[in-house]
Amino acid sequence: MSKITLSQGAGGEKMQELIRNFVLKELEHDYGEVPLSALDDAAIVDGIAFTTDTYTVKPLFFPGGNIGSLAVAGTVNDVSVMGAYPVALSCGMIIEEGFPESDLRTILASANLTARKADVKIVTGDTKVVEKGAADGLFVNTSGIGKRSPHLDGNIDRIRTSRRYPWNWPNDSGLSDGDVLIVSGPIGNHGVALLSAREGYGFETTIRTDAAPLNGLIESALKIGGITAMKDPTRGGLANLLNEWSEKSNIGLTVKEEDLPIDSGVLSACEMLGIDPLEIGNEGKVVFAVVPEASKDVLDAVKASPEGRHAMIIGEASSDIDGVVLETYTGGKRIVESPIGDPVPRIC
Repeated sequence: MSKITLSQGAGGEKMQELIRNFVLKELEHDYGEVPLSALDDAAIVDGIAFTTDTYTVKPLFFPGGNIGSLAVAGTVNDVSVMGAYPVALSCGMIIEEGFPESDLRTILASANLTARKADVKIVTGDTKVVEKGAADGLFVNTSGIGKRSPHLDGNIDRIRTSRRYPWNWPNDSGLSDGDVLIVSGPIGNHGVALLSAREGYGFETTIRTDAAPLNGLIESALKIGGITAMKDPTRGGLANLLNEWSEKSNIGLTVKEEDLPIDSGVLSACEMLGIDPLEIGNEGKVVFAVVPEASKDVLDAVKASPEGRHAMIIGEASSDIDGVVLETYTGGKRIVESPIGDPVPRIC
């Protein structure tokens, strides 16, 4: 009998296969303006964005954050990239018997502080305690709901001045030829920060998690308009995000290696461990696809935010190519494939 493997929950191709072969086959999935079957970061139902995520990050505490701050930031961002502003969250916890009360207090305080930073309320939840050995310390589930951004109609109107755009919400299927790709800052920090805190990896780094709520940054970009798609490159990293966009939008994407923002500490860790920084998950970055005539203004708006000050234009969509192509420093080209799974499991 086939059994579920760890790689099937780590983003990338294996997880997509699991969702398509089991989840979508067994559940009703075509309800809403952006339904479950779209496999976007949130569903849109009756004008409301709705998302949920379960956090099993290991370790629970890592440089710059913990499971509490991570859970709130991740759910806020999943609502925001759909063009909604988050208004309320739930918080469910599965706590292993024997878990230190002091750690739980610290985690909840971090969650509350992050929610305040995002100007969103945690309004409901659920708590279960299971016997020792039945969970790995603490698992957290956060769900979020959001209302349509007041800037979204203007954003879409700007797209429609230059092309036919059938979507009323930004989503993974919205890219077209010529769209410019913008990333809000350096990639790979969250995964490397987690690895540095895990036993057995044997390296030290000053890299801290990038986990942060990005709803304010995203609202600033939506005010400019012309954004056809937004997404946070979590499990599977930038490589997985770009391949999802390319497949769902049926468009090729070109990215320039020299324009990718990657901190030197991340590069050094990846070289030492033999992993690709494009495949490492992030929890405080967003990638925008923007119509060309709005790209400079959107980039400037993103850079004006503290979380986006190192934003870069990294590439564009092109109907002349298939899949995702990286133009290397040396002038060559290589195909960027969707990873089988994130090389750093349990990053969120």
